[in-house]
Amino acid sequence: MFETHWPYAFYLLPSHHSNRIGAVIMTRQTITRNTSGNNQFSSRLAAILFGLIESLLAFRLIFKLLGANPENGFVSGIYSITKPVVSIFQSIFSSAVTEGLETTSVLEPGTLIAMIVVALIAWITFKLITPRKSSHVEKTEYSNVDHQNN
Repeated sequence: MFETHWPYAFYLLPSHHSNRIGAVIMTRQTITRNTSGNNQFSSRLAAILFGLIESLLAFRLIFKLLGANPENGFVSGIYSITKPVVSIFQSIFSSAVTEGLETTSVLEPGTLIAMIVVALIAWITFKLITPRKSSHVEKTEYSNVDHQNN
């Protein structure tokens, strides 16, 4: 950000020792540079990581609710990737199973709890990564211009 403040003008009146009338114009320019870009890489990496975990858990929840075929390669891959995270919370509540003619719908509270816990961990991580105060470097320059009339 580049910010220029209005010029400060000081007028010199003629004195009895000199026959010059001059004007000194002082301008102040402030250059502000934000230094919070240093941790953007870690914030982006954490956002990608937690977003990926949340997305996989959401796919698992939807696939289980809709009774997706567990023998399908994609569905099986989602289940196997998310199993370590969900298994921690699996025994807190029992799963609700509804059998239909062709599919079996399963509501896994363990998946919902895992999603909430991962979201809380992500929130705490972002609070720790993000600086509390915006840090910036400010550089102020003053310049004098002396116009003299003879």
